[in-house]
Amino acid sequence: MRIGIDLGGTKIEGLVLDSGGVEKARLRVPTPDSSYDDTLKAVIDVVGELERRAGERCTVGIAHPGAVSPATGLIKNANSTRLNGRPMRADLERALGREVRMQNDANCFAVSEASDGAAAGLGIVFGVILGTGVGGGVVIDGRPITGAQAVAGEWGHNPLPHPADDERPGPRCYRSPRSCWSAPPGSELSPNGSDHDCR
Repeated sequence: MRIGIDLGGTKIEGLVLDSGGVEKARLRVPTPDSSYDDTLKAVIDVVGELERRAGERCTVGIAHPGAVSPATGLIKNANSTRLNGRPMRADLERALGREVRMQNDANCFAVSEASDGAAAGLGIVFGVILGTGVGGGVVIDGRPITGAQAVAGEWGHNPLPHPADDERPGPRCYRSPRSCWSAPPGSELSPNGSDHDCR
């Protein structure tokens, strides 16, 4: 059986599917906003509870904000900034004692829509997420296009177009010194400084 987890800015939702794709268990909990360690523990607890309900050990895949840097293996560009610069995959694999597959949440959404959702059967799909964060994913022939920096399709970190005078300078993006679609109020620069990919 397989566990899929959506790690969002406000909630962590997990699902267990059997080999036929039938839902066996589901769990939704608030995402801690206190620390990286608390977020990690919440994900581990969700996996443990879902396995208890399913009655067996499962494979684990996680859709998460931001990307796993191909260069460092650390999370980067996440609007949940406490994840940035952290070895989340390695930490989860150590705690769970197995491989954990991780992919950007917008890419997962776009693949889902391209496989059996609104875009089923289309060769090229661009999925847009407007939630706690702003993001996107590109899928060609059923496969996500991630790019060399693992940020392909991420349109959210573009500057705001034609801001009115009362919108300037706008909230500072955690990835660059300018404002953008994804900048939450009070946001700060990402702690993984040299690894951002703002355009």
